[in-house]
Amino acid sequence: MISTLVQVALGGAIGAVLRYSAGAAITRFFGPGFPWGTMFVNIFGSFLMGLLIALAASGRVSNGSLPFLAVGILGGFTTFSAFSLDAIILFERGQIGAATLYVFTSVLVSLAALVIGLTLGRAFTA
Repeated sequence: MISTLVQVALGGAIGAVLRYSAGAAITRFFGPGFPWGTMFVNIFGSFLMGLLIALAASGRVSNGSLPFLAVGILGGFTTFSAFSLDAIILFERGQIGAATLYVFTSVLVSLAALVIGLTLGRAFTA
């Protein structure tokens, strides 16, 4: 059996690579003027976390896999530290409206995405 720390480390490495790849692809598509990649990753990661937790609560995903999946992969994938930096950079550039929109949209839509993920996960397991 792989130790929990190794599971988290391996999952974190996978999540970080996925985060970088997704962020880079989205930035190439939308351009670098707004942190679209970070916002997408936070929203999608929140959705996946809700879905995963609902599946784990129903017994469809083992609790033993949560260190690898939730803490490792999704912890490495979601980017609230990068989110914070992006928000401050927008504020420092004087883009107060964009920064405010970015912060509120990221937080509120991520919370909504988690609720949707939980709801879907619970519906699939009912």
